[in-house]
Amino acid sequence: MDNNDFNDLLDSIKQAGNIKKGHLKPERTFHFNPIDIKKIREKLQKSQPEFAFMIGISVATLRNWEQGRRNPEGPARALLQIAASNPEVFEKALA
Repeated sequence: MDNNDFNDLLDSIKQAGNIKKGHLKPERTFHFNPIDIKKIREKLQKSQPEFAFMIGISVATLRNWEQGRRNPEGPARALLQIAASNPEVFEKALA
């Protein structure tokens, strides 16, 4: 690593610290639209226990997602996006 690259890295670390402290606003942010899990489940005509079993989660977790107390992350979010966009393939693969 040459001096220019090192100095760029050091500047980035300082900027991150200032953003975290609230002294600087981030140049970009990422926002994800919430998934309407209840709508997906109802479109598949599944009860909460059936749908939770299909995707391998507890009914309590599903209820928390549907009521907005928690949000699905990672693979669960990806799986739900597949269910929303192509419910027939989703159901065929997981039924």
